Amino acid sequence: MDKYSFLNAAHTAFFADLYDQYLINPDSVEPSWRAFFQGFDFGLENAEPASSFSEGEMVTVEVPATGEKMEVPQRLHKEFQVVRLIDAYRSRGHLFTKTNPVRDRRKYYPTLDIENFGLLKEDLDTVFNAGEIIGIGPASLREVVKHLESIYCDAIGVEYMYVRNPERNQWIQNWLNKNDNHASFAPDTKKHILRKLNEALSFEGFLNTKYVGQKRFSVEGNESLIPALDNIVERAADAGVEQFVLGMAHRGRLNVLANIFEKPANDIFSEFDGKDYEQDIFDGDVKYHLGWTSDRYTKNGKNIKMNIVPNPSHLETVGALVQGITRAKQDKYYQNDTSKVLPIVIHGDAAIAGQGLAYEIVQMALLDGYKTGGTIHIVVNNQIGFTTNYIDGRSSTYCTDVAKVTLSPVLHVNADDAEAVVHAVMFALDFRMQFGRDVFIDLLGYRKYGHNEGDEPRFTQPKLYKAISKHNSARDIYAEKLKAEGIIDDSYVKKLEAEYKASLEQQFEDSRKEEKTIIKPFMQDEWEGFSLVREDEMIKEVDTTFTKEKLTEIAETITNLPEDKKFLRKIVRLIGERNKMFFETDKLDWAMGELLAYGSLLQEGFDVRISGQDVERGTFSHRHAVVKVEESEEEVVLLNNLGDNQNGDFYIYNSLLSEYGVVGFDYGYAMASPDTLTIWEAQFGDFSNGAQIMIDQYISAAEDKWKTQNGFVMLLPHGYEGQGAEHSSARMERYLQLCAKDNMFVADCTTPANFFHLLRRQMKSKYRKPLIVFTPKSLLRHPKAVSSVEELVNGSFQTVIDDAEVNSKDVKSLVFCTGKFYYDLLEAREQKGRKDVALVRLEQLFPLPTEKIKEVIAKYSNAEEVVWAQEEPRNMGAWSHLMLHLEEARNWRVASRRFYASPAAGSSMRFKRRHEGVIEYVFDKELDNFIRR
Repeated sequence: MDKYSFLNAAHTAFFADLYDQYLINPDSVEPSWRAFFQGFDFGLENAEPASSFSEGEMVTVEVPATGEKMEVPQRLHKEFQVVRLIDAYRSRGHLFTKTNPVRDRRKYYPTLDIENFGLLKEDLDTVFNAGEIIGIGPASLREVVKHLESIYCDAIGVEYMYVRNPERNQWIQNWLNKNDNHASFAPDTKKHILRKLNEALSFEGFLNTKYVGQKRFSVEGNESLIPALDNIVERAADAGVEQFVLGMAHRGRLNVLANIFEKPANDIFSEFDGKDYEQDIFDGDVKYHLGWTSDRYTKNGKNIKMNIVPNPSHLETVGALVQGITRAKQDKYYQNDTSKVLPIVIHGDAAIAGQGLAYEIVQMALLDGYKTGGTIHIVVNNQIGFTTNYIDGRSSTYCTDVAKVTLSPVLHVNADDAEAVVHAVMFALDFRMQFGRDVFIDLLGYRKYGHNEGDEPRFTQPKLYKAISKHNSARDIYAEKLKAEGIIDDSYVKKLEAEYKASLEQQFEDSRKEEKTIIKPFMQDEWEGFSLVREDEMIKEVDTTFTKEKLTEIAETITNLPEDKKFLRKIVRLIGERNKMFFETDKLDWAMGELLAYGSLLQEGFDVRISGQDVERGTFSHRHAVVKVEESEEEVVLLNNLGDNQNGDFYIYNSLLSEYGVVGFDYGYAMASPDTLTIWEAQFGDFSNGAQIMIDQYISAAEDKWKTQNGFVMLLPHGYEGQGAEHSSARMERYLQLCAKDNMFVADCTTPANFFHLLRRQMKSKYRKPLIVFTPKSLLRHPKAVSSVEELVNGSFQTVIDDAEVNSKDVKSLVFCTGKFYYDLLEAREQKGRKDVALVRLEQLFPLPTEKIKEVIAKYSNAEEVVWAQEEPRNMGAWSHLMLHLEEARNWRVASRRFYASPAAGSSMRFKRRHEGVIEYVFDKELDNFIRR
């Protein structure tokens, strides 16, 4: 048609390039061209291929979108068909690779045969300008196909076309086009790769000989992981990276520790021998869970800090900590420069596909509060999870399909091809450093033995393990390749093996001389000046006073909005009321106590980081640490405007809707930054059960297992106010059950001043322990839950708050309680006029202040009974904890709801009846039968 006659004279390479741009990002193409290409795609699908090539012939195609028919020069038509072939290789070439070392790949259709793109064998020797877009210039179809096969269908399969970002796509294509996506290494580099492969294989063989049958979770079958990591470290150091934070589970961990992190092998051997630990302050963990920190010097003389994070058996859990540790280091040492700290996470194929935490972590990658400038993810792909075949372990094509959430490129690599593996990680590093985004390497190998070295894999995968038993190692395969290239001779590998094994043998003998296993604390350099302490130190009072002058300066800042900005009237009123609290009424509410605590720490040089769902405002609209300008939504953070006296930074971020991942991230942040008050706040306290693995494996047990300190704080809103089963209880009984000796603090504060001093104590002490705080909901605005400025200035954290409103001699019933329930009982006592009942608040639940409790009991010597009162059911709350830790409590009368499976009733009427029944029973023991109904 005439309207397309200009196509006759145009240079086809221009159209091919423009069409390629359209395929990457349709919106980047001028609208009329975009409409043409959209129609032309359909037209190409409907056009019949010419039986032979003719320069002047025209091809008629129909555009379904418009019904138009157009005549297109056959040359142009063929060029577009070649471009579509190129696009298919880029999009689907990874499905037709040689990436599986031990079994055939599944078959995928349609194939990449040229006939599927309207091309014929007769076209193979025809030169097409479309070759220019893959970097080889005008080339025959035969050469184009060969080039595409080399790039996309050899030992590396590449997924990236879904990225659809012109800059990143073009960068990827340019990188892949170099050397046809194949490595070009100097002989010395090849020898170094072989040396690292030998170390990987020989280390496993040595352990297998010396510790027959012991679990070591061998990396054999994926031993090319070792030269891959080695290459990342060396090249990244040259690119300016100064610190590495690596997380991985057990598979290959000991090998990585020895051959990448340079942990002395004699330390590893001592751990295998099961010797007792040098110190009795902790119980330790299995050898393939321990963390390690070391300094490594690269071959170019760069000194880099290496950290491998301690991990539990929950395989993906450590990934969240890696991100938090990395972010803490970036914030502390390299603000606004994420290139200096590189996070690397090593996954298992079954774990990354099967565990939801991987998705949570990936969703963090680009968020302001959690981004770390890109992570290199390496999947040690065994093609099997314990005994489960991959076809039973996931629905997705690849285990790495979670990468597509953030449009991250994925390279699938044959683990037997050592050069391809190193080439792939070079791509990963270059991409991460260029764009600051995640990249995934799927290292497709196998597992030589069963899940552990004592397991029999042939029970469940007899065919696979028959093939594996006959398969050469990656080292031997690579050695044969280098022999064929004339780089090494037959004796080279034997010499390498003998030298490395001699070194291991010497360290093995040295380990026999050591009587105890010495465990070095993880990231000890970050923890200078802090010491591990026992419970007797935890119970000591810490000076948390703060001068009134400085507190007043903070109050002036956080109770006055910028005059040049317009805010919502409710915000103006709220901030104004805070000003009156401090400067007029001297009745500070919970939010003021909290914000003043943060301000005081910021003045003293501590940083504060808070994250969680809706923490900027606070779930219950109490905090308002971030206020927004009405028209522009500009964020104003008053705590970052303390002026010349501000010596710390205040970070607060609304989190993604995640508990597991975010708690792990912030726990990791606190692990790397002891001078930052790191807080995670649950939207409601019971939501923390979504992070139960972090609580069980790290928060409550990490010091005992791994000799690590951590000052992580969890704020868990808790209190029975008729909001049903899901929004009443933070399940304090679960945390209290985890308490042992000296592992953490648990508190349930009732006044803003006590919360103020609790937060300050967390940072002013010379040690760090996790802190669990059951925070209020209704008390945030309760008229009696207030404190004076003087209580903040000269007070301290009170583990027990005695009753100041009764005469101890008149008291017949001494009632201990905790948290918000105190105010319910106080109101009931006032209504009843009962001056013979003392209400004593237990503010710290662990370590339990037993001596102070006993002092209180002794003070009320005329009391006829001691009562424990709680609003939670009898099988929940703090009652069972008290019986475990305080012998006297076993004789107390208990006022609580009866035993229930659910924390609270859904019916508001039933809730009210039960709640009032417990309160009545506190004051009248004859009502016992009533509340037990």
